[in-house]
Amino acid sequence: MTATVDAPAPRSTFASLRVRNYRFFAAGQIVSLAGTWMQRVAQDWLVLDLSGGSATALGIAAALQFSPTLVLSLWGGVLADRLDKRRALIVLQTGMGVCALVLGTAVVTGVVALWHVYLLCLLLGCFSALDVPVRQAFVPELVGDAQLGNAVALNSLTFNLARIVGPSVAGVLIAVTGTGWVFLINAASFAAVIAGLALMDPARLHRVTPVPRAPGQLREGLRYVRGRPDLVAVLALVFLVSTFGINFYLTLALLARNVFGLGADAYGLLTTLLAVGSVGGAVLAARRLRRPRLRLVTGAALAFGVLVTLAGLMPTYLLTGVVMVPLGFAALTFTTAANSAVQLSVEPAMRGRVMGLYILLFLGGTPVGAPLLGLLAESWGGRSPLVLGGVVTVASVLVVTLVLVCRGGGPRALLRREPSLG
Repeated sequence: MTATVDAPAPRSTFASLRVRNYRFFAAGQIVSLAGTWMQRVAQDWLVLDLSGGSATALGIAAALQFSPTLVLSLWGGVLADRLDKRRALIVLQTGMGVCALVLGTAVVTGVVALWHVYLLCLLLGCFSALDVPVRQAFVPELVGDAQLGNAVALNSLTFNLARIVGPSVAGVLIAVTGTGWVFLINAASFAAVIAGLALMDPARLHRVTPVPRAPGQLREGLRYVRGRPDLVAVLALVFLVSTFGINFYLTLALLARNVFGLGADAYGLLTTLLAVGSVGGAVLAARRLRRPRLRLVTGAALAFGVLVTLAGLMPTYLLTGVVMVPLGFAALTFTTAANSAVQLSVEPAMRGRVMGLYILLFLGGTPVGAPLLGLLAESWGGRSPLVLGGVVTVASVLVVTLVLVCRGGGPRALLRREPSLG
């Protein structure tokens, strides 16, 4: 139910910012995401300090933080459909802020131990696994379906800008003040998100009536997706591309160090060029993306697969860097189009559960794909993970397209919302 609808401006790059509630949301996200990226860098550095440089300890911390996604993201989607999303986000964001505050205080006071970091990584991972599906499902309530594609693209733009700025600021702060103050700054950044959520006008939200609590709602969501071949196609692509293709922290590090014999600065430059392409893709998507068709999702995935393969075959570091910009552009276009297509094609009452599955497939494949790609690199060299990721992506697009054509659809089709569930 919507009391007030803000006037759309579909061709403006920043159309969603004309919506008052979305402005509050976006402002909080800009501050908080920069703080989150700062904490990621500081946390890794702290673990290395406390463990004497142990790569195993670093891997344990990462596993504790990201494994809850495998267990809780689907239930986060159920909560998104059951609860008032704005209030749920205030609670979850507060929990994440408290985790940063406790860790920062422990470091500044000198009482921190490695097990403290492990425990707080696990708690933060649990809050985050529940937060992401709720936050994704909340975006349509902020702007409505007409501007959802624009809002998703602006969210991606914010994320990538934070990914560029946050680590750079963290590096300077760690050198000047140590890791503790970085955690405390991140804790303070959550106040911006919570304030933005609290200041929103509930009457201007495009609210969806919460689903009453009932047994079997998670299974109901999975059955809903299974009955939608178009959704299955997009979600299958999301899983395969994210598992084997979007593993840049691993594949680019191997390429820079093991193939070209260069250092961390060369790896950093590749990731920066990738982020620049992602920002460009986000700006274009924000201006053009309204109701993505399957052909945009599959076309972007195909372009991504070809570019990943080229990146793995480039003979020099310079040429690899050149490929990074369009590669980032294609990756961002695919993820934004897929996210928007899924959200716009499902019933509002099912949106939280479907997005919980989306997040599980998008992030949950990393613990599976990363070890496999690492083993492949050990046997076949540092180029092989990129080449395999590209080949798997291209093959996935061809298979998905063939299946859709056989079912009477095809990549030219528009994902369609099913008739109302109630």
